[in-house]
Amino acid sequence: MNIIAKFHNWRRKMRWNRQYKSGRWANLKDNRERIRYETIIALITVHGSKNPSILDLGCGEGVLFERMKDLDYSYSLGMDFSSVSITNAKKLELKNAEFITADAHTFEPNKTFDVIVFNEAFYYIHDSEKQNVLNRMIKSLKPNGIVICSMFRESSEAWTYFNDSLEQIEFKKVITDIDTTYWKIGVYKTN
Repeated sequence: MNIIAKFHNWRRKMRWNRQYKSGRWANLKDNRERIRYETIIALITVHGSKNPSILDLGCGEGVLFERMKDLDYSYSLGMDFSSVSITNAKKLELKNAEFITADAHTFEPNKTFDVIVFNEAFYYIHDSEKQNVLNRMIKSLKPNGIVICSMFRESSEAWTYFNDSLEQIEFKKVITDIDTTYWKIGVYKTN
């Protein structure tokens, strides 16, 4: 990223922190979002290994792991850009869960994972870094691991990175009672 892109990235980080402090993202815990999280969990259950280790990129306040209480997982790491959201996630004191503040543009996991979830996060990665970030995460994937990407009403252009780098094993559109509120969720494995 050039210096201007880095500056805009810093401004976005400050905006996310303000939004989490104000409660702007509390809607992620509501019933309408439930179906998206349940779909991600079902896809982990169907395509992931038993008792998986999971990396949630863009974890926010840990809603995915909070909703996974019925799923056995060995370890989960939630990473988010917002230090405010991570502070809130840590308050959940979830079993086998760790939360860290980091920037996806530079984050390098120090472990490998059975499941890596881009949780409404991929479109926030600068275009010049999308492939680099995806390649870095793929290197952190265990053999036979899966990558799940959830995107809100995202166009097909963002999926090109996943389809060019990985093999798609399932793709879903999750709809709600509002026509303009839907998600696309893809599940991928290495070729």
